[in-house]
This record gives sequence, C-alpha cells and structure tokens, in this order.
Amino acid sequence: MLAQYLEELLAPLGTVETSRDVLSEVRQVDVCFIPAPSPSPESETLGLLGKMAATTCLFEPFRNAPTPVEVRSCMLKLYSVEAELLRKARRERRSLSEDESPRLWILSPSCSQRLLNGFGVKLNQSENWGEGVYFLPEFQRTVLVSINQLPVNQDTLWLRVLGKRRTQQQAIDELVGLPKENPFRRNILEILANWRINVGSSETLSNADRELIMNLSPAYFKWREEAVSEGRQEGRLEERRQMVENFLRVRFGEIDAELEAIIAPMLQLTPQVLTRLLFSLSREELLLWFGGASGVEERFGEGKREKVENLLKVRFGEVDQELADKIASMLELPHQELTALLLTLSRQELLERFAR
Repeated sequence: MLAQYLEELLAPLGTVETSRDVLSEVRQVDVCFIPAPSPSPESETLGLLGKMAATTCLFEPFRNAPTPVEVRSCMLKLYSVEAELLRKARRERRSLSEDESPRLWILSPSCSQRLLNGFGVKLNQSENWGEGVYFLPEFQRTVLVSINQLPVNQDTLWLRVLGKRRTQQQAIDELVGLPKENPFRRNILEILANWRINVGSSETLSNADRELIMNLSPAYFKWREEAVSEGRQEGRLEERRQMVENFLRVRFGEIDAELEAIIAPMLQLTPQVLTRLLFSLSREELLLWFGGASGVEERFGEGKREKVENLLKVRFGEVDQELADKIASMLELPHQELTALLLTLSRQELLERFAR
C-alpha cells in the first residue's frame, strides 16, 4: 500500500515502477522512479517529495523504523540497480556518469540516534533539504528520511502521511482539508480509505493496526462522504438528461445529432429556466442559443432582434419598455457572451449590466 501511495503521487512526474526485480538474487525495489524529460508542474505541488523525484531514484518506505540490517539490504538493492545500469551503458559503449546513478531514499517513520550515528549521516543544509533528511557519505548515494523530524508545513505533507502516531494523524487531517481542486487529493483519499479497509478486514488486529485504523479514519470517512455525494449528483444529472431527452422527443419526434449536441449545455441551466425554454422555443431557436459558435449569423438571419426578444419573453413573461431599450446594446455583444448573459442573468442583473 505504501508503494501504491508513492506511485500515485509520482506518476505525473515521470516513469514509476513498483516491486521492480533486481538481479543477483530475487529482490524487489519498492518504487523505482525515472523523471520525465520535461519538468512537471505537479512537482512543486509535491513539495519535498517532488524535490526528491527531480532525479532517477529508488524509494524504500518503511512502516516501522528499519534496523541497520534492513538499511544495508536497501543499499544492496541500490547497488544492484546501479550494476544493471552500468552493464547497459557498456553495451551502448558509453560511460555511466555519477549523476546518472540513482539515489536511494529510505523513508522511515523515525530514526534512532544510534542508527544515524552508525551510518555517519549528516544534514544537508547547503542544498536546503532541512531537518529530518540525513545524507550518508556522498558516493553511497543514500538518504535516511526521519519523517517525524520533518518540519510541519505544506512541503512535507505527502511524506508525513507515511509517518506514525501524531505525525500521520496531523498530516491526514491536513490532507482532508485540502481544496478539492488539488490534483492529488481525490485519488490519495481513495488509497488511504482502501488501506483502512484492508487493515480493518483482518481477523486479528494488533495495537499498531488499531492505531493505523484510527489515523486513516478521517480520510476514509471523507472519501466515503464525497463518493456518496458525487453518486447522488451523477444520478440527478442523469435524471435531468432523461427529462430533457423526453421533452425533445415529444416536441420534435426524434433526437438527431444536432439536438443531441445541445443537451449537455442545456443541463447547465436551472430546472426552472430550462423547463420554460424547452416548452417555448422552437427547434431552430434551441439550436441557435445552445449550438456552437460557427454559422451563428446565418442562423440568426434578419430576425436577430426578434429572437432576442422572444428569449427574453420566455424567460421573464414579457418584454417591457425598460428591457426593450437594452436590446440594441445586447446585440453589440459577441454571440457566446450574449447567450451566457441572456440564459443566466436575472431581469435586474440584465438591466444593470446594460445600463448606460
């Protein structure tokens, strides 16, 4: 599940391969990442994780803090991948530069001082990596990330979700509170919700499992709430579409390609406005107001003012002198802009919009 989480975040930035087999004996790298040739704008959204993914790298996330043996095992995978790249370079009769060698990121919920001292790590303030990011000696190309030591800010959010206890709990609360427009929020909520479901389905739960379920629950409930809401909205939209199709069939006998093309834009209107238009406008008028911009002047013909008046009459019941005085100004607008105003603004808003 940790590898799937990283795969979802890194996919827009380049090529992601999970559970990659490496030679020498059967081993698998959790996540192998190769950045795309052109930088992706999503890398900034991912903050510190995006910075890590700026070059070819391996990710080894741990649910519990790794032992020294486990760290060395990860490093052995790194050297196996590097050996594969070196053999490939030799077949292509070129050398493998140091920059082409992948970097290993070991993501741990915490790192003991003994572990840090034992591997001789150092913080890298010169490149502004910040607290919690510990680099082994340069040519070992390995970094230990102690997630509980990362600064609590937007840049570290996606990594802190992989932490434990309070670190993870706070990060998930922040994730749930992200705007819906965030490109990663929806899919990550679903992954975390599925993680909770999988852990909760076990017949025997450890204390760590119960803690994880508690931490993941806000993401699970938010995902479920939004999924149910979206399902209802889609259901209501489908009902409205069927209603429009039935209206068109009753009025015009069949729904040809031209009528089919204007159903989607009609569904953007409120039910009250849409119903009045379906009852009152002719086929030609519906195509005029909801069709594409091409050929508009031909469809208007010489009766452009009359068609605008008729649409206003359908919407507001009558065209009084106050509205009639604004039509000349309305006709000066481009068709698409005029259509949007006529179909969405109230009578008072139209008067204010075209006040001289």
